[in-house]
Amino acid sequence: MSRGADAAKSAVLLFVAAILQVAILDRILILHATPDLLLVTLVGVSLLRGSLFGATGGFFAGLVVDTADLGTLGLTSLVLTIAGYWIGRYGETTGRDRAHAPFLSVAVVTVLVALGQLVLHFMIGDHVSARLVLLDALAPGILLNLLLTPPVYGLCRRLFRPPAWAELGEVRLLG
Repeated sequence: MSRGADAAKSAVLLFVAAILQVAILDRILILHATPDLLLVTLVGVSLLRGSLFGATGGFFAGLVVDTADLGTLGLTSLVLTIAGYWIGRYGETTGRDRAHAPFLSVAVVTVLVALGQLVLHFMIGDHVSARLVLLDALAPGILLNLLLTPPVYGLCRRLFRPPAWAELGEVRLLG
């Protein structure tokens, strides 16, 4: 499968996740938290396709979210670009083919995205409750995102099979 086809699939998948996030999931409140389908989808794409796909997908998905919910343009894009890049790097290096990688990535990136958004809101002068973000909503948010991880990552693994070139490179080294 070519990189162009992977780019198209990731663009459609992240666009649909962003629209579902803004239209439906942002209105669901469970213990002061909302499930973040977009973030979990970005983790799946980034782990399986690397930092370039993660950063690019995070930027455009964040731009869709910022545009759709009329928020501060670029805030979500910046946070998701950084998150997608670093999760992609983890997938390219340490997290490759590890069963715990999606769960660990989702838990860590949920915390880092919450902190990043809190800091950015503070820097631009928005009034955001740190208590609500860090104490009330963070733990339930991590739990909700971890519950979304198996089906979303399973879908991502079906769509983004491991690249064949990695297997060919191993055969060439051995033969």
